[in-house]
Amino acid sequence: MSSSPWEPATLRRVFVVGVGMTKFVKPGAENSRDYPDLAEEAGKKALADAQIPYSAVDQACVGYVFGDSTCGQRAIYHSLGMTGIPIINVNNNCATGSTALFMARQLIQGGVAECVLALGFEKMSKGSLGIKFSDRTIPTDKHVDLLINKYGLSAHPVAPQMFGYAGKEHMEKYGTKIEHFAKIGWKNHKHSVNNPYSQFQDEYSLDEVMASKEVFDFLTILQCCPTSDGAAAAILASEAFVQKYGLQSKAVEILAQEMMTDLPSSFEEKSIIKMVGFDMSKEAARKCYEKSGLTPNDIDVIELHDCFSTNELLTYEALGLCPEGQGAMLVDRGDNTYGGKWVINPSGGLISKGHPLGATGGHSCS
Repeated sequence: MSSSPWEPATLRRVFVVGVGMTKFVKPGAENSRDYPDLAEEAGKKALADAQIPYSAVDQACVGYVFGDSTCGQRAIYHSLGMTGIPIINVNNNCATGSTALFMARQLIQGGVAECVLALGFEKMSKGSLGIKFSDRTIPTDKHVDLLINKYGLSAHPVAPQMFGYAGKEHMEKYGTKIEHFAKIGWKNHKHSVNNPYSQFQDEYSLDEVMASKEVFDFLTILQCCPTSDGAAAAILASEAFVQKYGLQSKAVEILAQEMMTDLPSSFEEKSIIKMVGFDMSKEAARKCYEKSGLTPNDIDVIELHDCFSTNELLTYEALGLCPEGQGAMLVDRGDNTYGGKWVINPSGGLISKGHPLGATGGHSCS
């Protein structure tokens, strides 16, 4: 008998059995739609892909950032059905879609549910993200304080300043050049040409990327993700559910998935690279490799969070694709595209595919 009062739980295997998504579009565009319509398309596509009815779904985790409470219920009720199941609304900024997927997987892992819908959508406003509530503390106030103390703060949107200065810090510390970040924007736009769901499908030269409209300092508009409208969905199921419905041929197992929040180093080390999430990503990756028994050398295709070209390069290092400080060398080798060691963001990434916050994590699964 174990001397520990806590026995480790036996977690069940979880499989993705269906996915669906909409095309991502510019907010306010002629072809933009309201969130219930976006959610309906993504949800119905995922159910059709899984070849199961909505009545087989035990719970739904629905992610969105911009909208009133219970938009998840409204998105599902009059399109997929009203079966009385729990519908959990998720709001976790850029990780919203991934968090909905994370929660759905945990429900199945723990034996609470056999089949869960993870759905994410967003209907956004034009332009850069801003503060919605000016009468209370903003969640990133300590992040902004760190930025101000190290580099100052200008009238530009805050997010590009954070990730722009993280890039500057990388250049100062490791000798990375502006061109290395621009090459990532060039690569992602090139990849998006083959993605019919991408908000943008235009290819540009490196010179055009570097000469495009300045957003902040060296970060040009073709190196920054746009705001977007869109939705994505995934159907997750237990092994027993897969067998019951004969889904073995299409079931893709989630071998590992981790979620992290900030560590003390995000603030204590006075580093903008750490402040924008480097150590979180590094630790999440380490745990995933450990649980799956895989290494970066076992992986062929990667979808990562390139909200800005700088963050993509930082994430190469956080994921262990190269030693810290050598992301630029990975770019120069072409190890982030077809013909290289990995194909990174074949969808076009957030930079070209678009970034409807609630749907982004779901798209990476789709």
